[in-house]
Amino acid sequence: MIKSMKLHKNENGQAALETAIILIAFVVVASVFAFAILSAGSASTERGEQAIYSGLEGVQSSMEVKGAVIAQGASGNVSNVIFTIAPVNGGEPINLALEGGAGTTGDVVISYRDSANLVATIPFTVKWIRSNETPADALLEEGELAEITVNVAGQTLGANETFSLEVKPPTGGIIQINRTTPAAIETVMELR
Repeated sequence: MIKSMKLHKNENGQAALETAIILIAFVVVASVFAFAILSAGSASTERGEQAIYSGLEGVQSSMEVKGAVIAQGASGNVSNVIFTIAPVNGGEPINLALEGGAGTTGDVVISYRDSANLVATIPFTVKWIRSNETPADALLEEGELAEITVNVAGQTLGANETFSLEVKPPTGGIIQINRTTPAAIETVMELR
């Protein structure tokens, strides 16, 4: 009996050591889980931030119509639709250059739609009303105004007809202009 007491006499330190090892293991496992959760939250925040910045980029490149939309008429049909555009405050410059002169190619595309026709790209010209540069470059920048003349002569747009023009910049929002022609086609008309 004396021999068995000597063998089990100093086991008090052993229990404390086992408890310390288990405690350290719990701390290590908890820190690994905490790191995994923080990493996932960080990645999610980065994706949300990217979505916000791409949305801001789209909005900042937008334009807006300034003033009235005017139509020119001839032979009972509308021949041209004229409106003035400007960039929104704080927006990025928009290239209004037409490759090959007046036409339908370039960075900005205008499409036409009415009850009988859909034209994906319709000819238009650009005239600078106010430009910050002399001579004017092709970029529509803050503080500048450009007059757009859209040639709709081939669309047989007559009296009391509803139509839409969509001005599509390469990035940013699309400007949709929905108008109805008046009851009588005149040489110059303000469209409502």
